[in-house]
Amino acid sequence: MNALIELTNVEKYYEMGEAIVRAVDGISIKIEKGDFVAIMGPSGSGKSTSMNLVGSLDLPTYGNIYLDNKNIAHLDESQLSQIRGKKIGFIFQSFNLIPNLTAKENVMLPMIFQNTEKEEREEKAEELLKLVELEDRMDHYPSQLSGGQQQRVAIARALANDPEVILADEPTGNLDTKTGERVMQFLDKCNKEGKTIILVTHDAEVALKHAKTIYWMKDGKIDKVTKKKK
Repeated sequence: MNALIELTNVEKYYEMGEAIVRAVDGISIKIEKGDFVAIMGPSGSGKSTSMNLVGSLDLPTYGNIYLDNKNIAHLDESQLSQIRGKKIGFIFQSFNLIPNLTAKENVMLPMIFQNTEKEEREEKAEELLKLVELEDRMDHYPSQLSGGQQQRVAIARALANDPEVILADEPTGNLDTKTGERVMQFLDKCNKEGKTIILVTHDAEVALKHAKTIYWMKDGKIDKVTKKKK
């Protein structure tokens, strides 16, 4: 089976004055369609940089990144943003909602960049907010929503363009345990419906409970890979 996303010998270096920081130091990751993958590691292990590379938010210093067998390592930003918009939905720890837009307008936003008609955007946003049980909060602004509600708006927004991949960066990091578990159950549901989930986390309990494949990172390298028995 061809991998949906594949990183081969990827390195990402940053120059800090005269020093070179090897944030990612030669990693290879293969993500099959429909998998639930966790990239796991403590702060400073390179997992956030890996997420940016996997999600085509950043380009490698060396190595290749394939998305649907297409090498995206040498594309320009406008080409990357089109690929991201169609293929990948992002969920961030800090929600990243636009404060002066309502919940519904936040969910509609990614569809604008894909030139979706206004009527269709509204219909899809309402449908997605119902899906995450926020139909009574559509016209509320982020400041009027709890952390858990904001994260559910962020999930609805991530699904707006029906992406193949959902990339979740510490999606439970700012939530209490009960709300965090609810968010993870929703990601499980998306995975059962065929979405490929990539979870970036430092929480081993969350990774072990939900992911099928875990890449454990340490000092910019992959320390080990564990797979759940089917």
